[in-house]
Amino acid sequence: MSLFLPVIIKHVLYFVVFKCALSPDGERIFVTNITNHKLLTLAKDGAHLSTFTDSFLHYPNGLHVTPAGQVLVCVHGSVTVIQVDHEGRKKLATLASKKDGLRGPLSVCYNTNTHQIIVGQNNNNKITVMELQ
Repeated sequence: MSLFLPVIIKHVLYFVVFKCALSPDGERIFVTNITNHKLLTLAKDGAHLSTFTDSFLHYPNGLHVTPAGQVLVCVHGSVTVIQVDHEGRKKLATLASKKDGLRGPLSVCYNTNTHQIIVGQNNNNKITVMELQ
């Protein structure tokens, strides 16, 4: 099963699948669809389980699933890192935003030892490390 499906339309490259991450139990695959502003959740066999969309979900890109199953998503267009429920159906929290110094969040991971999120950014070439409360 290929998860990288670029489609060329009028010389513009659209990514149906931009990034993907696996749930700790291996039962769900989370996929950011940057072109259509969606977070897709698939079963391990590729069957579609859910689609999350919202007005703030503008250019979702990097994502990470923590060992506890928390789904973290970088949303480039709204300059945020959000947490989504483990089924990929709804937003639970905004973990970081522009007011925290984010400028172009593209990648995120969670450090289980320090309880911090690490956010890679493209608009200022920085990595931001943030404590979670």
